[in-house]
Amino acid sequence: MNGDAWRNRLLSGQWFSSLPAALQDSLIDSARVKRLLPGKALFRRGDPPCGLYAVLEGAIRIGAVSDEGKQTLLSRIQLPYWFGEVSLFDGLPRTHDAFAEGHTILLQVSQPKLEALLEKEPQYWRYFALLMSQKLRLTFVHLEQQSLLSAPARVACRLLLIAEGYGEINHSRQVIELSQEQLALMLSMSRQTTNKILKDLESQGVLEISYGEIRILDLDKLRAAAS
Repeated sequence: MNGDAWRNRLLSGQWFSSLPAALQDSLIDSARVKRLLPGKALFRRGDPPCGLYAVLEGAIRIGAVSDEGKQTLLSRIQLPYWFGEVSLFDGLPRTHDAFAEGHTILLQVSQPKLEALLEKEPQYWRYFALLMSQKLRLTFVHLEQQSLLSAPARVACRLLLIAEGYGEINHSRQVIELSQEQLALMLSMSRQTTNKILKDLESQGVLEISYGEIRILDLDKLRAAAS
């Protein structure tokens, strides 16, 4: 896969497509491809900053495991999602673990190359701040949903968010490759509660459940359930 192929895939994402052409070129020219086998760690909580990443194929699972062994899952991200920018701003260690889901291909722009680029072109800081602020906005929305929405609405909201690529893609995904257990972890719900809600949505013709994936049948009904 060459630089033009990378660009074409990444242009399907709103953040990258909104960048000035010169910044797009700089990121592509500075990047290298990184391939991960299923279950392989990209980085772990406490690791030093290692740059900015974009998902080209496969998926990355972002989460953590507590000292007591309790697992959390924040998100599961796919093409054309960019991540890793927080450590670019503060230079501090990684806050969570990142693991490959299936065979995964990433584009990596290393921390030194990013810092050199921004030293030369400081006006580009704004675009990385926008990338981070988009995720901060989603975090606030999620916290509000946790407090105010019913469990069924929270499930619908999260499915809608994943289907729309966390706001990165224009056309919603019809198939979400996500197990019920993973969805339950994302929402801090029991698997039993999550399963019941999914079954209810399935009976309403909103979605279809199969092993390891959820197929959206009616996006409008899913939006209505989320509201």
